[in-house]
Amino acid sequence: MAAPMEDDEPVSSDDYYSLLNCPRTATQDELKAAYRRLCMVYHPDKHREDEDKQLAEQLFNQVHTAYETLSDPQKRTIYDIYGKKGLEVEWDVVPRTRTPQEIREEYERLQKEREERRLQQRANPKGTISVKVDATDVFDQYDGYEEEERRFPRVEISQMGISQSVEMPLTSKDTATLSGSLQSQNGMGGGTVNCSLRRITSDQGWAEFEVGAGEGLFLGLKGHRVISKGCWGQVSGILQSTPRGFRPGLNTVVSRQLDKNTAGFLVWRWGMASNITTQIVRTTTASSFTASVQLGIPVCFMSASYTYKVQDEDQTSYKVVAKAGTFGAVLEYGGEKKISTHSRLGAFVSIGVPTGVMVKVKLNRANQMYLFPIHLCHEIAPNAVFYGSVVPVLVYFAMKKLVMDPYLRRQKEEDLEKKKESSMKETLEKKREAESAVRLMQATVQRIVEAEEAKQGLVILSAWYGKLVATENRGAEPGKVIDVTVPLQCHVKDSKLILTETSKTGLPGFYDPAVGEDKSLRVVYKFHSVMHEVTVEDDQPLRIPKQSHRIPDPS
Repeated sequence: MAAPMEDDEPVSSDDYYSLLNCPRTATQDELKAAYRRLCMVYHPDKHREDEDKQLAEQLFNQVHTAYETLSDPQKRTIYDIYGKKGLEVEWDVVPRTRTPQEIREEYERLQKEREERRLQQRANPKGTISVKVDATDVFDQYDGYEEEERRFPRVEISQMGISQSVEMPLTSKDTATLSGSLQSQNGMGGGTVNCSLRRITSDQGWAEFEVGAGEGLFLGLKGHRVISKGCWGQVSGILQSTPRGFRPGLNTVVSRQLDKNTAGFLVWRWGMASNITTQIVRTTTASSFTASVQLGIPVCFMSASYTYKVQDEDQTSYKVVAKAGTFGAVLEYGGEKKISTHSRLGAFVSIGVPTGVMVKVKLNRANQMYLFPIHLCHEIAPNAVFYGSVVPVLVYFAMKKLVMDPYLRRQKEEDLEKKKESSMKETLEKKREAESAVRLMQATVQRIVEAEEAKQGLVILSAWYGKLVATENRGAEPGKVIDVTVPLQCHVKDSKLILTETSKTGLPGFYDPAVGEDKSLRVVYKFHSVMHEVTVEDDQPLRIPKQSHRIPDPS
């Protein structure tokens, strides 16, 4: 059996569809027409000079390979999924009689096997660090202090917590997890360490055994089962050691999907803290609502929570949360923003009774979370609310301007330089191929231009591709644009030019003059003796002539 590819090949200048200038939905007739047009340019018999024949043979073989691959349903399906590397694999599991759908199903199976192998090699560490800061002395000072003693308010860490877990996949069905936590509050602390082994018993459930130590020995046995569509249950047996001996406990959870966005939960706990809780959770893309009722010993409460959230295009989310219950009421508002590929930074202001005013800063970095709750005031003081809302915003914009933006800009520049260095050899080869292709196109383009001029059709006067920053080529960055007038004219047929919705880098006669940077294509052409001009982004389709491209007459 062929092994799955370790990395999907990025489709770039080696894209067979770009080489033939055909969309990925192209029919066999469209592929054949594109192939024949390129054969008229690159076939070795069309050229007389030995050097031209050698260049034409190389380019003709590329075009022939592309057409041969895309005209074969099985090869085309493999290419669409894997790229060129997939065609080099000996597909013993995919006989010629299999349909494209069966090949896709085989690919999905191989992908699943690859994910399982990766899972066995991944520890998947997760952790949380929480540091609670007591800054109530800033806004809630005791009046009995002497004047000189109140100059420097006391700010201290009142609570800390650290938790970490590591998953160790043993087989595709068995996973061991080691976790630990430490807590400290007001000079006193404690910790726990847990080890669990989970086994997937079937597609409908799993079982888990857990042993831990902290304030005594802890043993647990948990089972999860899908009861029916939209309904599942979970049972946990607990044996906790105490100074009076071992105390048993039992937790049961039943969940039912009430509709597309709403789920209900019923939880029953028996043991050291017996209670029964029912909960309704409704979640949509813009909001969520939770209502809970708990009856138990020693705690009974009712609560409701509503969250409204908005996310804009740059992945910045804003959230307003309102909570109320027998314990009091809380209003929380704030936002989160993606500051790098794997990091999100959030800040929220919490105003409540009896908690007072708090600022919560949260940083997510991959699977690690850092929490910094800052308690500003025991009461709802307007100055605490104001500074708690304004200061984090000012600090964020200052950090963004002075630290994050320069860092990200420097990182982007370094990544771009590395990408350019790694692709330099390939770029030079593509440039050589493009120049050879343009050379071979000259005779064909001359005939096309003469035919188009005779009927006042489409003639490409100039075309530039690359990092364009001005209306003329001389205003572009040196060395980052190329003249593609000849390749575009070569694609003109019946006074029309059609380029598909893909990067122009893969077109015959093109190459990438600005690796890793945004590129565009500017075309100046004449149609019916009238001047036209158009500029499109690299991955946008182009269809000319169009009335909207017409250059207004200065007179």
